[in-house]
Amino acid sequence: FFFKQKPAYEIYQCDWSSDVCSSDLAVGVGAMQDEGLEPMALLSLLARLGTSQPVEPIASLETLAEGFDFAHFGRAPAHFDMAEVAQLNARLLHAMSFAEARAHLPAWVDEPRWLALRTALSRMADIDDWRSVVEDGLTVPVAADEDRDFLAAAAAAAADVDWHDEPWRALTTTLKEQSGRKGKALFHPLRLALTARDSGPEMAPLVALLGKERVIARLAAAARD
Repeated sequence: FFFKQKPAYEIYQCDWSSDVCSSDLAVGVGAMQDEGLEPMALLSLLARLGTSQPVEPIASLETLAEGFDFAHFGRAPAHFDMAEVAQLNARLLHAMSFAEARAHLPAWVDEPRWLALRTALSRMADIDDWRSVVEDGLTVPVAADEDRDFLAAAAAAAADVDWHDEPWRALTTTLKEQSGRKGKALFHPLRLALTARDSGPEMAPLVALLGKERVIARLAAAARD
């Protein structure tokens, strides 16, 4: 792989064993920027592509350079996959500190919100999709018939748990004991009621961020007839 100015920078896929490069598979770096991909996601892949080293997200160029060694490269053809860049991008964001992210975040995202939402992101711009979840006014979907009594019990249990010490763990432990539910049957109705989404960030920091009153209100709203 290499970068070529024509006039924009592109990545060309090459067979190193034959010195053949394919312009048909060129990927514009500008297009990657437009997609919101972090530069270190691309560099993390390119520095390890064709080597015996594992491809993993590395946030620092200095750290990446320290582990770079031409002796690690093999002779087998290497294949660039944009899906790998996207996966690395998500993993970089999931571990990114607020200090690193701050300059790229909208004003409504403070440190507690960033730490609660970052594990839901594939790209930095995705965070705007989560604003309604951490603020008042979220439209809570009415639960399925089989989940309404469970969520009503969850609202009652949420009023009694210790909100100063891992409230998500305390809530789910109580509900598991009361209902006998576990796995998806336990967690999915709670996530859907609290976020109006089927998937998203880790629930423990998100529930702590939402706070007692908002969590109780959403659980009760989802349990309504």
